[in-house]
Amino acid sequence: MNWFFITLGYSGLSPKAPGSVGTLVSLPLGMLILIYFDAQTLFLATILISIIAIREINKYEAKSAIHDDKRIVIDELAGMWFALSVAPAISISIGEVTDLQNGFLVQSLLSFVLFRYFDITKPSIIGRLDREAKGGVGVVADDIVAGFVAGVLSAVIWQGWLQLQNII
Repeated sequence: MNWFFITLGYSGLSPKAPGSVGTLVSLPLGMLILIYFDAQTLFLATILISIIAIREINKYEAKSAIHDDKRIVIDELAGMWFALSVAPAISISIGEVTDLQNGFLVQSLLSFVLFRYFDITKPSIIGRLDREAKGGVGVVADDIVAGFVAGVLSAVIWQGWLQLQNII
C-alpha cells in the first residue's frame, strides 16, 4: 500500500475538507497535462491512475477494514482529471491560459466546482455507486462518474454561453 499515492502527496491528511484539498491539488496538475500534452493523454493517465488506485485502495481496505477512508483522495484526482479531459479538452499554450475567450480557464474552474458539487451531494447513480460498489471500485467509480457529469455539464454551459453571446 502506497500511502503517499492514495493520499495524493499527503494532501488527504488535511484536517479540513481533505476531498476538496485533494481536488484542488489535482486541478493544476490536470491543467498542466492539458497544456503540455492533450486531452487524450490526460484521459489515458486518468484510466491508468484509476486502475492503480483501485488496487492500492483494496490493499488499504484489506489491512485497515475501513471503507472509503476520507484521507484517501486519489479518487478525487481521477474524477477531476476525467472532468478536465471532457471539458475544456482543448490544446492551448501556457500563455493562453488566462485568455477567457478560449474557455480553458472558465471550463476548468467550472469543472472543479461542478465536480465538487456532484462528489459531495452524490445524486442519482453517483450515490448508488458510492453506497453499493465495494472496495476500491466503489471508492473510485463514483468520482469517475461525477467527473464525467461535471465535464459534460461544463462543456454544455460553455457552449450555451457562446451561443447566447452570438444571439446578443
